Amino acid sequence: MNKFQTFIRKEPARICMLLLIIVVECVVFSSTGYFFTASNIFDALRASVEIGLAALGMTFVIMTTGIDLSVGSLLALVSVTIGFTYQAGCPFFLSLILGIVVGIAGGAFNGVLIVYGKLHPFVVTLGTFSFYRGIAYAATDAGAVSVFPDAYAYAGRAYILGVVPIQVVVFIVLTVLVWILSKKTPFGTYVTAMGYNEEAAKFSGVQVRKFKMLVYILIGFLVAVAAIIYTSRVSTARGNAAIGMELNVIAAVVLGGTDIKGGKGTIIGTFLGVVILAFLKNGLAMLSIRGDWALCVTGVVLLLGILLNRALEVRQE
Repeated sequence: MNKFQTFIRKEPARICMLLLIIVVECVVFSSTGYFFTASNIFDALRASVEIGLAALGMTFVIMTTGIDLSVGSLLALVSVTIGFTYQAGCPFFLSLILGIVVGIAGGAFNGVLIVYGKLHPFVVTLGTFSFYRGIAYAATDAGAVSVFPDAYAYAGRAYILGVVPIQVVVFIVLTVLVWILSKKTPFGTYVTAMGYNEEAAKFSGVQVRKFKMLVYILIGFLVAVAAIIYTSRVSTARGNAAIGMELNVIAAVVLGGTDIKGGKGTIIGTFLGVVILAFLKNGLAMLSIRGDWALCVTGVVLLLGILLNRALEVRQE
């Protein structure tokens, strides 16, 4: 009983996420008989894995009072790197490695400008939002690559036992690993400390520059993994991939209870935020609700989630 009470007292964001999931599943989409099937639930998650992977990294970014508006553009750049280096004659494994390197380099570039250039994360990533997308378009002359090795299809389209998409398993495994990073290593402690008070963290001996750089490198790596899965899933590498993805990523993180002011956030909360948005999008599509109205509903759910989180925090205080 004590553990349950501690959970309720310390983790209101998670409680909020669970309540929202129950509402979405049992009330909004109860009229669609197909919604509760295992295949539909997994397909809903399958379509949101790329958003989820980027959201894991975005959780740390926002916890350090930062933001990254370039994740969708960087995903497109990594996708183009994989596709067009393979088309140019590179061994496919090398193309994948180059894609991961580009993702890490993109995250590191943002980090250098923010950490060492002392520029605001919003301004920097707004610039690289256009810069990365522009490189992707220019390097390909707005073309596309749709021919990949047959084995590559397994990364984005294979199912385990014919039911569970393999990329959902990858997302869950990486979620667990990132959760361990946040809860069981000094990295998570330092990120939280920097978010609460960066100056105090410095005086406590935390290497703020080093760990803030690692945060942006981590999100770059996760975006690269997302790009590998995305390119496999759609079987195409092109510069217009993942347009608007950054908004869904930020929405999932904020809905999961991460404080936009920094210092507070949970990987489990982010995971639940991704699940809620995935089910919401899937359910609205099954109800044949038009895209513009679906966008409005998503915005309302996000606002309600934030307000409920805030109400629970005020009550706790």
